[in-house]
Order: sequence, then structure tokens, then C-alpha cells
Amino acid sequence: MAATDAYVDHPLLEPDFIEQRRYQLELASDARDTHTLVCLPTGLGKTTVSLLVTADRLTDIGGTALFLAPTKPLVQQHATFYREALSMPDDDITVFTGEVRPEDRADLWESSRIVIATPQVVENDLIGGRISLSDVTHLTFDECHRATGDYAYVYIAERYHADATNPLVTGMSASPGGDEEAILTVCENLGLQEVAVMTEDDADVADYTHDTEVEWERVTLPDAVLEIRDAINEVITERLETLKELGVTNTTSPDLSQRDLNQMRGQLQDLIDADQSEGYEGMSVHAEVMKLRRAVELAETQSVESLRRYFERQRNAARASGASKASQRLVAEPKVREAMRKATEFDDLHPKFRQTRVLLAQTLGIGGGERVIVFTESRDTAEALTDFLSESFDVRRFVGQGDKEGSDGMTQKEQGETLDAFRAGEFEVLVSTSVAEEGLDVPEVDLVLFYEPVPTAIRSIQRKGRTGRQDEGRVVVLMAEDTRDEAFFWISRRREQEMEDELASLKSAADEMEAELDDSQTALDAFDADDSDADDHGLEEFGADDADGTETGDDETEEDTEATDVEESVVATAGTDDDTVELVVDQRELDSTIARDLSKREGVETRLETLEVGDYVLSDRVAVERKSVSDFLDTLTGGDRSLFEQVGDMARHYARPVVVLEGEGLYEERNVHPDAIRGALASLSVDFGVSVIQTADEGDTADMLAVIAKREQTTRNRTVSVHGEKSAKTLAEQQEYVVGAIADIGPVTARSLLDHFGSVEGVMTAREEDLLEVDGVGEVTADRIRSVVGSDYTGAGD
Repeated sequence: MAATDAYVDHPLLEPDFIEQRRYQLELASDARDTHTLVCLPTGLGKTTVSLLVTADRLTDIGGTALFLAPTKPLVQQHATFYREALSMPDDDITVFTGEVRPEDRADLWESSRIVIATPQVVENDLIGGRISLSDVTHLTFDECHRATGDYAYVYIAERYHADATNPLVTGMSASPGGDEEAILTVCENLGLQEVAVMTEDDADVADYTHDTEVEWERVTLPDAVLEIRDAINEVITERLETLKELGVTNTTSPDLSQRDLNQMRGQLQDLIDADQSEGYEGMSVHAEVMKLRRAVELAETQSVESLRRYFERQRNAARASGASKASQRLVAEPKVREAMRKATEFDDLHPKFRQTRVLLAQTLGIGGGERVIVFTESRDTAEALTDFLSESFDVRRFVGQGDKEGSDGMTQKEQGETLDAFRAGEFEVLVSTSVAEEGLDVPEVDLVLFYEPVPTAIRSIQRKGRTGRQDEGRVVVLMAEDTRDEAFFWISRRREQEMEDELASLKSAADEMEAELDDSQTALDAFDADDSDADDHGLEEFGADDADGTETGDDETEEDTEATDVEESVVATAGTDDDTVELVVDQRELDSTIARDLSKREGVETRLETLEVGDYVLSDRVAVERKSVSDFLDTLTGGDRSLFEQVGDMARHYARPVVVLEGEGLYEERNVHPDAIRGALASLSVDFGVSVIQTADEGDTADMLAVIAKREQTTRNRTVSVHGEKSAKTLAEQQEYVVGAIADIGPVTARSLLDHFGSVEGVMTAREEDLLEVDGVGEVTADRIRSVVGSDYTGAGD
């Protein structure tokens, strides 16, 4: 690292904390006056660039700064850095994650100068009307390459450019996209107008980097593993023969590409759309092929232990109520069952395990190294590796927060404590899944070991950024010969080279790209505030004098009597002066784009609640239950809670209940008799007094909700209130629920069992031979019931 005594001097920065690096100062200078994409190799201080811009904006303009990062560990890391670097009270810098209650976030937002948050939380708070971006003067999108499709970054950027008085956006990434089109898409989605790039070839950057040549270590699979793989591949070939007969593929090779499988799926969907029954059959076979390919991949590239765990999950899935035919066929297939048996009997190590141990011994023992990170795609492998390597080294795992079958995730606190301990040298090997890839400031390490090749350039580059910061470091990738590893190897090399070439060309063609961005963002001009009177700070604003003298530097009558006895709690009252209408949205509706769409509309305010009744409340008398065509048809063929129960609750508490039926193909999509559909629609209207409105898609639904809300609140001057609750279950329903929960046997079988034995106790104490006398109960179900009821409880801690 370049030695220097110079530090950045700024009123909001702690003295002698931010080292003066010219490339960072140049990037910050570029980013402070216009919406900029900052590209800088991992580990070279992109966050520092954003910090410098934030400090300048808060000093010159004031307001609030918002920093978004995609994961909770990243949010906590950035918050720690900001609190250390900025000379302001720690309470002025607030962390927003899902662990902070929404009502608390609303108050904290008003009192904070800097908010560091996950995007999903900010998106929900914007949709719910809990925060405003009007006073945000600097918005940073960390790992901004995620700004595609429906990711929350895209929505937040659109709201920010529309709502902020003095907007400035900084997007940061070490790898913004695989080609120019992808980079332009990210820029357009975030409203970025300039591109500032530094590569490792820049002289100023080169002083802070070291070569990290990638070494490829080949391993040979033992015959026992190859036999397991080959048995599964035989089944894949047979299933592909079936798909070939349907005319959706010309190959039966188990080594077909994912692109081939995607094309196959598209052709099957075309058959389904044409109401061809072969499409449904083929889609089920296709699902089985995907499961089998995953099994092969685990055997080849991960470990037999990972394969065993996968097979066990497939067995459990096949036993569950409502199991797919693909899952049931897979575990019943003799060749697959034989592969399962061989995997269970395999008692040797996967060769990658041995090679990992050798490489760690060379680095930590012979080489005198201190720290190693091992990356793997599979949590199962991460856990198995941690157990195996712990016999020889001091090892800890680092995985995501979500619990998976047979595997507990790590809490945010546990993640933070693990990384802190790794930095402090309390242990020497960190075995991590992809959660540690994106931007985590893990310490300089002597070896980064990829347990398998990474076929995505973004992830590969980010992983390699974990070493070579202060000293020479090694990057080693394990590759099983004649397996998918080799295919991923070539894909990874090609894509990574494409990324390097693109960043180099991006740097040389930045002016041309900025012109293209200007041409494609004419709509953005309407949102941009005029900041021409802002001070024109250059590079010297951040810098201190060098030794050589140079300078561096976010009208109807009363209601139906049925509704008059309802106790109402007013959640919000629509304002009538400005004709603004308000819609209350159930939290669970955030999976659709409707709430986001409505929240961006002029004259519409959205509020998030956990609604007991309905999906949307549009006034004191109108509540809406939204059903896609698929969901509606599902309620006719079974489900946890039928549409009629939901509508019944809504009709009891709202005078004008509405069901929105969204989508096309009501009579064509599913093999449901048209008269059954007509009967359900008739029942909704005649028996429940519900208005059924059909919409084409989510956009059409949003339009309809806005029109109804405006009609209710502005034309009829009604208020918005939320009331009602789900009806309580009867005793019989509670009994059916308890029995139905046994090993997921479902409500129909539960009723049969209760009819036969007369009580829940009778079902619980029945012998297996007695259970078999009940209609709908076979040997598998009877065995499962007795297993659940009669087995000893092992508990999570055992």
C-alpha cells in the first residue's frame, strides 16, 4: 500500500481518518455534482467515495443522506464505517432493516441525518407512506448492478427523482454488468447520467492493488461417485426421451445446457397456453429433469453428503400433502433409489475435501499464513466442510439468515460477531456461502479458495476482491474433471474476460456512454431539480496540499344496516382540499406491483397495514379481495382457506365488498368445468352480495382501485377506515385443523379420520391397522401419522 501521511480534511470527517488517495478524490469530485455510476475494483474504497460526497452534500445543502445496501451484514458494516469516519453523534446515523419496527422507522427517519438501509425496507416505507424522500440530498446505491427488473432499487430511484428537492444519486459497483447494454440498463434504471471508472491499470489505483492470479486445481472423482452420477444420468436420458416424443427437444444427452432446458420449458408453456394436455405432462417431466440434474451437480461438484441431504429433502417433499408428481416419480424411480442407496453407503471423502485440506495446510502451516476464506455455492457443503476442516483447523461457517430444512441460518448478530472474530484473528478459516461475496469488508486473507467455479462474472470478481489488498494472495479454484465444473470454468473465464474488457472500454468510452444516457433519459429532466446555484466544488474541495505543491482532492344514502353495527377504527381520512385519495394495502400484497404502481401516482397515497379482512380498503364501506385467475381456480379445487370464507368475512364488515378477478383465460387455464366457475361467480354475487370485477393484469387492477377510491373519497366524500376480523373457527374446524396438521395430511383426510374415530383423541391413539380402514388412508399416510404421533421428540438442540 502506498505510504502517505496525508488525510482528507473536511468539517464532517474525523481528523486523520480517511487516507488521501487521489483516485478516490477524483471519483468523489466526479460524483458530487451529477448522478454518477462509480466503478472501482473491490476492496479499493467505493464506500469512501460515497462518504466524501455525502459529507459535502450535508455540509453545503443539509437534508438527509440515504445509503442503500442489499444485505443486512453490508448495512451494518457501512453504518460502522460511517460512524467511525464522520464527526457527528452516532444517533444521527440510523440503520433501517426489517428488525426495526415500521412505526419506529417513521420516527427515526425524521431525526436522522444519515440512514443506512436495505432497499426492501425503504421500498415498504415509501409504499406505506411512512417516509418521504423530499429532503434526501444524496442517495447511494451500493452494489448497484442489482438495479434491474423488479428489484427495489429501481422503484426507489424512480420515487427519488420524482420527489426529492435536491436529488443526487451515486451508484457503486465493482462489476456493473456483463456488457454495455447491461450497464446502460442499470444507469437508466437509477437515473445515472455519468460514468466514472477506475481500473487496476490506473497508476493511482495500481499502488493499492496486488496481483491475484487464479490457480485451477483439478481433482478426479472416484468410481463410486461416478456410478452414482451415471445412474441418475440414465434416468435423465429416459425423461428426455419422453420430452423428445413431445417434440420439444432433439437431444437426450444429460449434459444439455441450461439454455436448452429453458427453451424446452418455453415450448411446453406454449402447449399449455394452447390448452394441450401434453404441455402439463411435459412440464412435470421437465421439473423432474431439473431435480435430477441438481442431484448430478451435487454428486460431481459438491459432496456425497450434500447429495444425501438433497435426496432426503426430496423424500420428505414426496411424502407431503399435495406433493408434485415430479417429486413422487423421482423418489419412486428404481435407478434413483439405487443411487440413493449408494450415496448412503458411501463412506469415503469427496476428493475436493481432501484437496481443500491440503491447500489449507500449505497456506496456514508451511506458508505461515493467518487467514483463509473458502467459498461454496451450497450451504450443505459449507456445513459439511466446516465439520470436516474443524478436525485440523480453527474453522467457522458464515451463511445467510434464512433457515432451511435441516440447517439453521445465522442471525444478523451472529454474522457480525463471526466477521469481527475473523478480523481479530480468533480463528483462521471462514467457510462461507455467497452471502459474503458482495462487498463485505472481510480482512486481507492469504488464500481465497473456490470450492467450485463461479459461472457469473460479477460474483467471481467480487470473490477475488477478497484477497490481494495489502500482500500477495492466492486465489485457487477446485475443478472436478469431466464434470459441470469444467463447463463453468470456461463460462467463468469467458464472462470475466468480457467484464474486464467492458470495464476497460467503459472507461475509454465514458463520454460516448454519457451522451447515450442523456439521449435515453429525456423523461428524467422533468424530475431533476435546478442545482445550478450550488457551489462548484472541484477536486481541491476534498484534498490537502501534496509535497510537490499540487492539490488533491434521497351520493348514495345510508349504508346497509348489516354494516352499521361494526365497530370502526379510522386508520386514515382522505384529504378533500387537494383531492388526494388514500388506499390501505395489506402487507402481503407487496408481492405484486400494484402497491408500488399506486404509490407513484399523483394524488394517490398508499398506507400499509396487516389487514384481517380484504387486500385493499378504499373507503369505510369498500374493501377489495384480489384474486388472480390461478388463485381463484385454486380456491375451487382446495386450499387452506376458501375464497368464500374470505369473502364472507369481508361482506360481514363492509357494505360494498368487491372481488377483483385478475387475468385472462378464466375458462381455459385449468381443467375446471365452466359451470363450476359460473356457479362460484353466481354465489359470490347472489349469496354474498359481492361485486365481481375482472381486470386484465396488475396494471389494470391498479387503475381500477384508483378509480374506485377516487369515486368513494372525492365524489362521495367518504373516509377510509379499516375494520373487521376473520371469523373464529368453530370447534369442528379447530378439530379438523389439528388432525389435518399431522404430517400435512390435509383437510379431506382429516374429516374422514374424525368421522371414523369420533374425536381428535381417537385419531391420535388409533393403531396403524385401524387407520387403514379409513377411506383415503393408505399405508404411507397411516405410517406417517403413527410416525409423527408415536415417535420420540428429538428437539432442535439434540
